[in-house]
Amino acid sequence: MPQLPELFDLARLPRPWRDLIDPQAPWTALARMDALLADVPDRLEGEVHPTAVIEGPVWLEPGARIGPYAFVQGPAWIMAGAQVGHVAMLRGGVLMGPRSTVGHASEAKHALLLGGAKVPHFNYVGDSVIGHDVNLGAGVKLANLRVVRGGVTVAGLATGLRKLGAILGDGVSIGCNAVLAPGTVIGRDTIVYDGATVRGVLPARSIVKLRPVIEVVDRLGDDPGDPTSAG
Repeated sequence: MPQLPELFDLARLPRPWRDLIDPQAPWTALARMDALLADVPDRLEGEVHPTAVIEGPVWLEPGARIGPYAFVQGPAWIMAGAQVGHVAMLRGGVLMGPRSTVGHASEAKHALLLGGAKVPHFNYVGDSVIGHDVNLGAGVKLANLRVVRGGVTVAGLATGLRKLGAILGDGVSIGCNAVLAPGTVIGRDTIVYDGATVRGVLPARSIVKLRPVIEVVDRLGDDPGDPTSAG
């Protein structure tokens, strides 16, 4: 099996989640999450906005919050201090760790968010594991289905999964509008520049840079010889 980068501080996991993650096959956490959610109680102990819609079993711990017009489709376990924001959507089985966020117009589908993970604005997180204190910039998408048919691989290793998004280690920061291909694994404390398209396995404590060429030219219409000039 290929050696994956350092990803998670497993000692930070809530005690009931300690056996979820295998650091060398972290995608298996999704199946283990399903087994854990199979027994989740339907218990709303936190704050639910009156316009929110909840279907199926959802355990909302004290101090957690579901905001206006959010849609939460159980099974889901939302731990203390977690926030589901305005018009956010949870579906397909979701675990949200303490102080994690799925914010405005963001969608989490079949995903595990560890403590402090932030999916705050216009994000899609599908079939993914998001580490402690990860931050996704606005518009970041974690794609979970290959364009070409077939299962998702990680470093050439078959995962046995048709759908798998990204595995993001603790402290990863992804810039706005970046897109991560299915099966992307990013080691802890790595930064990805905004607008980047990323795939494969990236090492811990790195910077993934995207520097597009910016060209500044005269405005159309200022050159009388320009056939595209107005006037």
